[in-house]
Amino acid sequence: MIEISINPIVFLNVRWYGIMVALAIVVIVLWMLREVKRGANLPYDTILMAALVGIPSGIIISKLLHVIDNIVVARLHPELVLTGQVVDYIQHPGQILSGGGLTIYGAVLGAALAIWLYSRVSKFQFGYFTDLIAPAVILAQAIGRVGCTINGCCHGIAAPAWLPWSVVYTHPDSFAPLGVALHPTQPYEIIYNLIVFGILLKLRGRLKPDGSLFLVYLALYSAWRVGIAFLRTGTPFLFGLHMAQFIGIIVLVVTITLLALRTRRVRVEETTP
Repeated sequence: MIEISINPIVFLNVRWYGIMVALAIVVIVLWMLREVKRGANLPYDTILMAALVGIPSGIIISKLLHVIDNIVVARLHPELVLTGQVVDYIQHPGQILSGGGLTIYGAVLGAALAIWLYSRVSKFQFGYFTDLIAPAVILAQAIGRVGCTINGCCHGIAAPAWLPWSVVYTHPDSFAPLGVALHPTQPYEIIYNLIVFGILLKLRGRLKPDGSLFLVYLALYSAWRVGIAFLRTGTPFLFGLHMAQFIGIIVLVVTITLLALRTRRVRVEETTP
């Protein structure tokens, strides 16, 4: 059993989680600038403009998914509103502007949508761009989960007594229940994300057409989120699944289908005289 007693608040109302998220964004931008320096076929101003459109879009869509999740759950399970597990944003719209409630899926999909729209205007290859950024995104997610570990958010369910690496939060400002042995789902994800980071680096340049590496990233992460949710606390969204599982299944089906179709098309083109 591992005790986590770190104060999640650095100063005032600034938490380690926010600092780690900011660091994760910086890592993505620096990674892309490094790729350009190493010869990637993208100008520096394209990277910076993609960051300017992708970051706010990711935040907005991330928050939107959280709000939708809470509204749906509040309608289906009003008792969870009374216990404070969800927020009824229809009754309390002012809380939408709070700093919490950001989701990884919303951030990634929202940023991807904005950058795709920008690529249509600027005429750069979106698939080529996403293949460059995919390893950086999963690395950034690993960094963000360090913040979650300190913060106590995204924590696991109660762990069995025999689990030697369960975690117990003791600081009163933690978002996790205090004094309860939990599955360390955040460290689990950090390890998994780093493994995927290594896989993506190994696959770089080996998958065709452009954009396939990004689809592999989405598929691997979606499979993880569907599975790890069974060890994480959460609220039922639809069909007894958490929203992350529901989205994960959809993304997994779409990405696997696209990968199969794209791979088949490449093979046909390679064998056609």
